[in-house]
This record gives sequence, C-alpha cells and structure tokens, in this order.
Amino acid sequence: MDKQALEAAFISLVEEHKQIIYKVCYMYASDKENLNDLYQEVVINLWKAFPRFRGECKASTWIYRIGLNTCISFLRKSRSHPEVVPITVDLEAFADEEDKTAQLHDLYQMISRLSQLERALILLWLEEKSNQEIAEIIGISRNNVAVKLTRIREKLKQMSNS
Repeated sequence: MDKQALEAAFISLVEEHKQIIYKVCYMYASDKENLNDLYQEVVINLWKAFPRFRGECKASTWIYRIGLNTCISFLRKSRSHPEVVPITVDLEAFADEEDKTAQLHDLYQMISRLSQLERALILLWLEEKSNQEIAEIIGISRNNVAVKLTRIREKLKQMSNS
C-alpha cells in the first residue's frame, strides 16, 4: 500500500471510530485539555501501529486496546492520578433528556472513583462488548472479566446507595 493510500485508510478508520477514542480518553481525562492530549496520544499510537494492523480482530477491538493502553501509560508517565475525574465534556452529546444527563453525570462521577483497570472494564461493558471481546482487549481471561465486572457493578451499586 502506498503512502497516500495508507494515510487515507488511516484517516477513514479514525473518523469512523472517533467516538470510541473519545470515550476511552474521557474515562481517564482530568479536564478538557487533558482529554485533547490523550486523544492526540491515542491517534499518534494508532498511526504508529497502523501499518502492522492485519485485521485479525475487529478494528474497534484494536482501537480499544491501543486507546486503553495509551491512556493508562500516559497517566503513569505524567504521574497525575486524579482521584476524581471532573466532567468537562458536554454531556448533551451523550443524552438528550435532562434526567438522563443527570444520571449519566452521577454514573461518570462514580466511575471516576474506580481504578484504571476497573474504568476500562466498565467502559467496555457499557459499550455492550462481550466478556470475550473485553478479555481480548484488556488481555485477561474471560472468566476473570466476568468476576471483575460482577465486583465492579456491586461496587457501583454500593456507591449509588451511599
């Protein structure tokens, strides 16, 4: 594939999956500036890895894996581990009704209190990925995914009741 065709295919892939990239970055961003930095880091890492992408898995699985790894590595490098991730993205893009927006805000506030791995797992679960897909993206066993998701959901229930 020549350089122009490679660039065109990459741009098309990023454009098609930009919502996935933003959702992953959003889970780890502390503010809008951090969100944009993370987004750029993910796109750069996708570009670096793109020539080696053979399509053996879904493009979305590949993007989730690189996105999650990039965000977690970026946070480790910056040594900035905020305890609470403020909601700075316009939630109206994700929910049309005010009530749903408030519920979504509360959910994201609770999710922001989870560990990095727990955030990744719950994001993929909320995206309705199967346990097998989550296992492939995260790199843990399917059974481990099921156990961790059960514990995370219980933890979120406890948070919502307090």
